[in-house]
Amino acid sequence: MSTGTLIAIIVPVVVVLLLIAGALWLVARRRRLRERFGPEYERTVRSSGSRLAAEQELRRREQRHQQLEIKPLAPGTRQRYAQDWTQVQQEFVDRPGEAVQRADGLVTALMHERGYPTEDYEQRLRDLSVEHANTLKHYRAAHAVNAQAGRGDATTEELRGAMVHYRALFTALLDGGQAARDDDESPRR
Repeated sequence: MSTGTLIAIIVPVVVVLLLIAGALWLVARRRRLRERFGPEYERTVRSSGSRLAAEQELRRREQRHQQLEIKPLAPGTRQRYAQDWTQVQQEFVDRPGEAVQRADGLVTALMHERGYPTEDYEQRLRDLSVEHANTLKHYRAAHAVNAQAGRGDATTEELRGAMVHYRALFTALLDGGQAARDDDESPRR
């Protein structure tokens, strides 16, 4: 077989193998983004109109998140926030609208304490999506009811639902990283 024939056979085979490897890499990257962002992956695809644009956006979120100094809470701080949450829940009985507003403020304060920027609601969503994608639906729902309550349009049942939604994100933020630290501090056997 001549050199030209070998090259004519080898080059297409190498090109096909590179295309297969590239496709497998893209599939693996897409799967990793889907697993990491959960329902936020599909939501971002729908809102961006393109899977490629959505995946670029999600990677930008990951890069931004790496630049943030997200930190775990000290045990005393965790306890203080847990007590504050208990007070907000107790306030709900007598003043549900005010309790929901306080819950929103407490969640925002907890985010700030952990190291998340809190100036802009949409940016908070993007930043939270990297580690807390599964609780974002709760945050969005609670935020919508809180806005509705600010206009005086929320029912007590909607306000109760908002508290449940805020609690989901609050718990995720409060416990964020705690289980891993507890495992690290436990004695090895």
